[in-house]
Amino acid sequence: MMETVGVHNSMRAVFPAAGMGTRFLPATKAIPKEMLPLVDKPLIQYAVEEAYGSGISNVVVVTGRGKSAIEDHFDIGFELEQRLRDHGRSDLVQDLRRFVDPLKIAYVRQLEPLGLGHAVLQAEPLVGGEACAVLLADDVILAQPSCLAQLLEVHHKTSESVIALMEVPLGDVSSYGIVRGEAAGGFDSAGVFRIRDVIEKPTLELAPSRLAVIGRYVLHPEVFNALRDLKPGRNGEIQLSDALQQVAQIRPVFGVQFSGRRFDAGSKLGFIKASMQIALERQDMASELMNYIRAIAASGVGSAS
Repeated sequence: MMETVGVHNSMRAVFPAAGMGTRFLPATKAIPKEMLPLVDKPLIQYAVEEAYGSGISNVVVVTGRGKSAIEDHFDIGFELEQRLRDHGRSDLVQDLRRFVDPLKIAYVRQLEPLGLGHAVLQAEPLVGGEACAVLLADDVILAQPSCLAQLLEVHHKTSESVIALMEVPLGDVSSYGIVRGEAAGGFDSAGVFRIRDVIEKPTLELAPSRLAVIGRYVLHPEVFNALRDLKPGRNGEIQLSDALQQVAQIRPVFGVQFSGRRFDAGSKLGFIKASMQIALERQDMASELMNYIRAIAASGVGSAS
């Protein structure tokens, strides 16, 4: 069920979904990674629901080859709905419509896998020269209010770019974009920073902090100007973090050390952890799952049935 907090009529939420999902092969040979289910909803639906719950109903999905299942998922399945009605399951039809009906979804193709910044740039014609949100479905964030809502609160006060931050272990800094900044005053939360630098996957010696950029952004239109002018960097890709680094030199960029639990569902272990956490928060399965976990713990891994 989708509920909204505030309404952002003109803002678009952009969902880069053109990646090949190689870390989940062979499962992703024929199924988009974004369609892999966490319990009973595909990965991308959690991020879309977060955007809608934060007041954004205009959605732009950046797709690529083999991603038609995403479009089908966000479409109305007349045959399925009729079959459900014929079998007395109009309640399921209502649940499906409750998710699809409020959204206005557009699709754009990323013809080559040239990095996150390049994927976001493909959405520029549909964003219309305004600020937009960007959500990476790989990052499953369970929070109340949502991580995006926490970023939007700062954006409303500043009209500037705002990025999600999380402190990571020192040994993990080379896997993330890492920021340098200082605490920003004038906000209700103490976890707001004025960002001075964004360094993509620095070595341990060059990392300015342990604050890592996580896959939630609210981008000022100036970011698109920076993306257009960027030359490909590491691996021939155009990185969003490089564009944010440029923007931070000419206008404010803020970071929010968000409150909530984040799971890296782009990794197999993170995907499993996210699935378990979501299941444990559901009344229809939490008790049985917890009993199973206790049984495994008592009898040894793999011996519970």
